Amino acid sequence: MKKILLVPLLLCAFIIKAQAQDDAIQRFFSKYMDDDRFSRVYISPKMMQMAGGFLKSNAGTDQESEDLGVLIQKVKGIRILSSDEVDGMTFYKEAMGTLSRNKYEELMIVEDKSSSLKFMVREEGGLVKELMMISGEKGDFTLLSMLGNFTYEDLNLLAEKTDIPGMEHYRKQNN
Repeated sequence: MKKILLVPLLLCAFIIKAQAQDDAIQRFFSKYMDDDRFSRVYISPKMMQMAGGFLKSNAGTDQESEDLGVLIQKVKGIRILSSDEVDGMTFYKEAMGTLSRNKYEELMIVEDKSSSLKFMVREEGGLVKELMMISGEKGDFTLLSMLGNFTYEDLNLLAEKTDIPGMEHYRKQNN
């Protein structure tokens, strides 16, 4: 009987832990939402659907615009938190401390004595569910979280073909 009860309890604990990780980034954003030193951007899934739909419907015979519209509709939301008024390395370390290393895979790290830039992805079922960029240096901090269902080719095309906030860093690092 104890074994029968143990399995559902372990399953519930695993689900709660997974939800807590997703909430860790949300809590980090929420912690600084009312801090006037930070700029905050949130682009909702509905806005991405509208933008993608607009591109697709106005593409006419332009296959590239239609393809880009389909690609943009894969973006389920973008959150950006940035400041040029804080010690970015302090916030970089705080943000990195909220992440569970086993949930995110590092794509790219660029570090020197006074700055750090890290791109990470969270994958499920062979698709990228989240692209995360965290950047910190003296006087500058940026955290970008882009949710969706992407392949790596999709991410490269988004960086190359769009002006989605934060993707210029991804593009620059992949060239």
